[in-house]
Amino acid sequence: MSGPKNIVIINGHPDPESFCLALADAYSEGAAHIDGTEVRRIDLSQADFNPNLKYGYRKRTELEDELREAQALIRWADHLVFVYPTWWGAPPAILKGFIDRVFLPGFAFKYRDNSPLWDKLLTGKSARLIVTMDTPSWYNRLIYWRAGHLVMKRNVLKFCGIKPVRVTEVAPVKPSTAQQRAKWLEQVKQLGARRK
Repeated sequence: MSGPKNIVIINGHPDPESFCLALADAYSEGAAHIDGTEVRRIDLSQADFNPNLKYGYRKRTELEDELREAQALIRWADHLVFVYPTWWGAPPAILKGFIDRVFLPGFAFKYRDNSPLWDKLLTGKSARLIVTMDTPSWYNRLIYWRAGHLVMKRNVLKFCGIKPVRVTEVAPVKPSTAQQRAKWLEQVKQLGARRK
């Protein structure tokens, strides 16, 4: 079976008992059974770093050890899987802070001198977004135009050269039954088994 060999799953939910953690586990379980595939995890519910890029790019903010380790894992990975909820139409603050601190110039991209263009330093990787929402998918598509997905897909990952970026919506979670959640977990496990 072709597909990425090195997979990093990033759980972007701050609650260690969230359904996102169960989804991350399901993807990991599916991918782990494929010979030659290695799966590593970054769990932001266990993270201990300052999510605030205090000076922007004006002045360097030194990376904590776990953020340097995250960069090493992202370099190693062929495929990144982000699992997170949509809150206020966007990923939670801890995931946004992780991106601000980790996806830095010189690591994820590099602006060119005297040019509006940039180099995409994470080219050759693909990604999957597994996004939980309480909003029904049709409402997110028609009313919100999937704005949060587009920011992650286009403004973050594709900006850095990561493509394709596929999106799986898990919604609406709040009114879902145990049977529906079990079905979603199996679907995500199958995504992992196909390394997509």
